[in-house]
Amino acid sequence: MLTSDPTRVSRDAVAQWISQEAYWALGRPREAIERSIDHSHLYGALERDGVTVACARVVTDEVTFAWICDVFVREDHRGTGIGTWMTKEIVNFWSDEGVVRFLLATRDAHEVYARVGFAPVARPERFMEIDRRTAF
Repeated sequence: MLTSDPTRVSRDAVAQWISQEAYWALGRPREAIERSIDHSHLYGALERDGVTVACARVVTDEVTFAWICDVFVREDHRGTGIGTWMTKEIVNFWSDEGVVRFLLATRDAHEVYARVGFAPVARPERFMEIDRRTAF
């Protein structure tokens, strides 16, 4: 089951995954993870018993743009399609709300997101960034 109710998603599990296992956020402090959850939409994939097995966050203006980030699937559930399913459900929900543009970044899961419809940025020369992370 996918939930967007942040009270049903284990913040302890999310914090552990993001700070200790996610290559893009290793060492991210718990306080920063909590603030990021508080200022975005947190999703969790739950087993029947309510245990969180995957998560994602959506940062959005709720009208024109959504950034899907911190997508993580617990190691023992990888390869089962949860990441694809969860991302597709998120895109479908926000599309129904009127969001017309989605962005995400990945180092190694391009095929997961391609199944949902993601493709390389059409005009990368239009994008710019400031990236102050020290490791990723």
